Amino acid sequence: MPITVHSIAVLQQGTPSKILAMESDLSTFSYFQRGTRAEFLTFFVKTVTERTGLGQRAKIEEAGSVAHVFVRADGLAAVLVSEADYPTRTAFSILNRILDEFSAKFPQDKWSSLTPAVTSPQYHELKTHLNTAQDPQSADPFMRVQKELDETKIVLHKTMESLLARGEKLDDLVAKSEDLSNQSKTFYKTAKKTNACCNY
Repeated sequence: MPITVHSIAVLQQGTPSKILAMESDLSTFSYFQRGTRAEFLTFFVKTVTERTGLGQRAKIEEAGSVAHVFVRADGLAAVLVSEADYPTRTAFSILNRILDEFSAKFPQDKWSSLTPAVTSPQYHELKTHLNTAQDPQSADPFMRVQKELDETKIVLHKTMESLLARGEKLDDLVAKSEDLSNQSKTFYKTAKKTNACCNY
């Protein structure tokens, strides 16, 4: 499974924005590109946070990467940098979870003293979120449920004709049925004729 999330960061919005916690996975880049890519990610997350208004969410594309950013009204922000095909709903679901977790662990009056070096040993959950985010279905329970529903829908799309055994026709079963009144049988035949003439 290819890695699709390169970085997740928590920031305090401002000019400049301050990174409070950040985890990255640069294993998809060559050894010689990793330093440059890490610098780009730092620049990218700070810039998109500065340019996103309080209480807003945004999705910003740049050079094949997408930054999903959410800045809360209190100025706490989270950014997920991924490849362009990463599901937006999943990204914002992860960011909401991270912001709730972070603000519960680190009150607002502590933010000014935080740096990634200080928060990393205390907030190891961010690395866990980065690893979990690599598989969007495991990161987003709604996406997993949607996949299960889609699989169920495929099974349920079998028609009544395909459910009948030994080549029986639905018309024959209706005619033989003792459970249906004559009125219901007439209605079925009329509805079938009406539908047949209206189908294009």
